[in-house]
Amino acid sequence: MHILLIEDNRIEIMKMKRAISFLKLKHTIASETDGEAALRYLKKGALLPDIILLDLNMPKISGIEFLSLLKNDLKLHHIPIIILTTSDNKKDVTACYEIGVSGYILKPLKYEDYVKKIEITLAYWSTNELKKA
Repeated sequence: MHILLIEDNRIEIMKMKRAISFLKLKHTIASETDGEAALRYLKKGALLPDIILLDLNMPKISGIEFLSLLKNDLKLHHIPIIILTTSDNKKDVTACYEIGVSGYILKPLKYEDYVKKIEITLAYWSTNELKKA
């Protein structure tokens, strides 16, 4: 599975890569640090991701704005987007689901809990038939 991680915090990017390595998963990860860069990456179209993991609090384009842009793009709207954030704001959660997010995950503080959530999420999306369609 090819994953696009959109996250402006370099430590969080390293944490994700470390978790994938720790879990011995063969997924590939591309990362972009803001929504504008991610849109450019997706518009190239060379290797579209099977899933996007998206932070909400980013520079240039917020996660919610990025989600809206992607869900309104006929060539990209099918890509599942999972929010991976520290925001448990009910307005954020509601807005994301109204736009069409595939999941909303709060980043836990403990690394072990983070790894477990990533493992469960990627296991589900690795076998999901929608992704294979």
